[in-house]
Amino acid sequence: MKQILRAFLFLLLFTATVNTAIADEKANVTKQGTVRGRIIDATKQTLPGASIYIEKLHTGVTSDVNGFYTFSNLDPGTYTVKVSYVGYSPVELKITIPAGRTLEKDVVLNEGVELQEVVVGGAFQGQRRAINSQKNNMGITNVVSADQVGKFPDSNIGDALKRISGINVQYDQGEARFGQVRGTSADLSSVTINGNRVPSAEGDTRNVQLDLIPADMIQTIEVNKVVT
Repeated sequence: MKQILRAFLFLLLFTATVNTAIADEKANVTKQGTVRGRIIDATKQTLPGASIYIEKLHTGVTSDVNGFYTFSNLDPGTYTVKVSYVGYSPVELKITIPAGRTLEKDVVLNEGVELQEVVVGGAFQGQRRAINSQKNNMGITNVVSADQVGKFPDSNIGDALKRISGINVQYDQGEARFGQVRGTSADLSSVTINGNRVPSAEGDTRNVQLDLIPADMIQTIEVNKVVT
């Protein structure tokens, strides 16, 4: 009988302890508060995607498409909140979370972050050199830089030459193979690479197969339309 009584008393004590713990937990939960509100500008327009950050908790949210935000399950107390949005001056404010209640807090941001003017400038160094070389040459010369060649899908020098005025290209088996200057025969033109004359792959002619020279291997193409 005593053992049954002891077991019964232990069960009552355990149940009371559990109930007390549950009650304390519920009490703590009910003491937590919530803050919610809306992020707007000076004209009452909503600001979706604004950043709201609670510094003490190291946590943040972003406003929804209608500018609303919510922080739940916050312990009562004072928090520092930082609100920022692209193109607007950031705002830092202090809020006090009441126990078991919801704080309504709208935040107004003002335009004030003036972006500095960004000037993007660029120059094609190779093209500039080509223009200067063409201008300073005493003869009639066309100079094409690799920058200009790269603008077109030319796979070889023959394809690139056909874009120069006064140059005709003879095709062989679909390839831009031989170059003609001002309608003259292709075997009357000489081709040099870095000042060294390129021999013809055919033994009985001076024609140079331009389609054998890849366009992406050259730095400049210089065409002299005079006797050299």
